[in-house]
Amino acid sequence: MVFKRRDRRPAWKVVSDFFWPKGGWTRAFHYVKHRLRRLPDPPHRIARGIFAGIFVTYSPFFGMHFVAAILVAWILRGNIVAALLATFFGNPVTFVPIAAISLQTGYFLLGKHISQNSDVHHSLGEAFVGAGRDLKENLFALFTDANADWTDLHIFYDEVFFPYMIGGIIPGLITGLIGYYVSLPLIQAYQNRRKGAIKAKWEAMKEKAAAKADAKKNPD
Repeated sequence: MVFKRRDRRPAWKVVSDFFWPKGGWTRAFHYVKHRLRRLPDPPHRIARGIFAGIFVTYSPFFGMHFVAAILVAWILRGNIVAALLATFFGNPVTFVPIAAISLQTGYFLLGKHISQNSDVHHSLGEAFVGAGRDLKENLFALFTDANADWTDLHIFYDEVFFPYMIGGIIPGLITGLIGYYVSLPLIQAYQNRRKGAIKAKWEAMKEKAAAKADAKKNPD
């Protein structure tokens, strides 16, 4: 195939690039920032898209953040490309604190308590593993004589998914609004400066063309 990689990356390299992209997270951040500033849309629409992208990263719908960002941006009449780029806010570096904040907020709102000695990251990983195991084993149970057991999936929903979903709303709104109000004036300033540079360049071209025309009319 024309676009197929000639050198297939090993599994460890795929995982490594996911957690640490080529060029590092700083380069990736500057790439996203550059793309956001150059989007051909009014600043308020781009800023709404940024809000949407940041907001959905606080949801437990992993693997569907792009879809959720598109939906929220469409509802808010924001820029969809900006929303997709802003989901970069949720990455392997930030997912652990995002999950911890969302879970703790959810437990507080629901009146539940997290043990002082519990490891949120460890508990979250165990819950995901248990839910995945339930889904796999119960899928096989459909075609065998084994009994379906949804215990781990039920625990995952009660202790992780639902508190995460409820708890992510408030910090998601706060962080999204910060992203909106920080990005809006920056995008406005960049677009105004870019329009000014384009106008100045156009005026210089017109003056140069006029000078050439005058030189042809009045040769020495």
